[in-house]
Amino acid sequence: MTSTLLKFPRLNAPELHQLPNGLTIIAEQMPVEAVNLSLWVKIGSAVESDAMNGMAHFLEHMIFKGTQQLSSGEFERRIEERGAVTNAATSQDYTHYYINTAPQDFAELAPLQIDVVQNASIPDDAFERERLVVLEEIRRSEDNPGRRTFRRSMEMAFDFLPYRRPVLGTESVISQLQPQQMRDFHANWYQPKSITAVAVGNLPVNELVEIITESFTKNSGQSLVINDQLSVSLEPAFTEIVRQEFVDESLQQARLTMIWRVPGMMELNQTYALDVLAGILGHGRTSRLVQDLREERGLVRSISVSNMSNRLQGTFSISAKCGVEDLDIVETAIAQHLRRLQTEPVKASEIVRVRRRVANRFIFSNETPSDRAGLYGYYQSLIGDLEPAFNYPDYIKSQDAPELMQAAQQYLSPDAYGVVIIKPQIANS
Repeated sequence: MTSTLLKFPRLNAPELHQLPNGLTIIAEQMPVEAVNLSLWVKIGSAVESDAMNGMAHFLEHMIFKGTQQLSSGEFERRIEERGAVTNAATSQDYTHYYINTAPQDFAELAPLQIDVVQNASIPDDAFERERLVVLEEIRRSEDNPGRRTFRRSMEMAFDFLPYRRPVLGTESVISQLQPQQMRDFHANWYQPKSITAVAVGNLPVNELVEIITESFTKNSGQSLVINDQLSVSLEPAFTEIVRQEFVDESLQQARLTMIWRVPGMMELNQTYALDVLAGILGHGRTSRLVQDLREERGLVRSISVSNMSNRLQGTFSISAKCGVEDLDIVETAIAQHLRRLQTEPVKASEIVRVRRRVANRFIFSNETPSDRAGLYGYYQSLIGDLEPAFNYPDYIKSQDAPELMQAAQQYLSPDAYGVVIIKPQIANS
């Protein structure tokens, strides 16, 4: 099945193809002398059991350790010989592999990437060596104050959804995993129906599609029946202020994170107003919280606002670094700003600022093949629809003051949220 997405703005003109084996291919010719191939696997840490937490990320490492056709290290060597670039990343909801190549090298290098992703051999000896690398990555993560703060925030945000667990997994789990468990995990989840292959660059679309189709057809094994839908209930909004405090001797200043449970990608229409509110509150020096708490009152060293839309459920968070003596004042001030959002219409000038920022960032995020491949792959992989990828600025433009006030009233209670406070050791000395 082929779909030319003609109704979208002329800035974007990809074609979407659905193969009989379930693979989705998105291809677009772009007059830039490069080609990006991105393979988005709709599998991340959210599909893992607690006993295998970290398997998806560990597997991302092992993907590059060879296949029957490619010995360990050969893929990277052949990529580097042509001056191409490859990398990968794992999140809660997806794993993403990509290469950037010159157009004349795409026909040779793209099948190699598809081979390593589909046919990873996961040898025992390489598994044991890479286990040490992953364990060291976990230890480095634990040594990072920002990552420790984020982990505690996610544990506060979610009581039972898998987003509460670290993508890297834990040292105790990773130490116990076995190679055959990973081979089974790979065979079960890395099926064509879970993969979106996106190719953008200066080659004809039919050539891009043909190369990808031939490679997946040649490399595909037996198709398994898998259930890639997470059948879980969403977590209810906080009904009171739930507070946790920690002491972290590595910190110089306290860290405050306030969290609300909000809609995720599966309720995409409910996320746009929250994106605008995040911009009004905390994006840029003239945003409300930055202007008030940092620029004018000097209460915080930094303050940021994020509306993070996971596939199933999102989190709206406000994070600040400040002195221990100012924690209560800062938290109270943030709550007051939220009350203002619920009772006073947002000024037109503030909405215009956010709209302009979003529109400009959208243009900038479409400048390179890798930018576009990332945009297409993310939306198609997570929600099975490209339309929101192109029209995001229009959705933001459609948000007006009444809608923003309603969203603040519905989702951002100043009297019910999760809060994580991390104090430096000197506070208790």
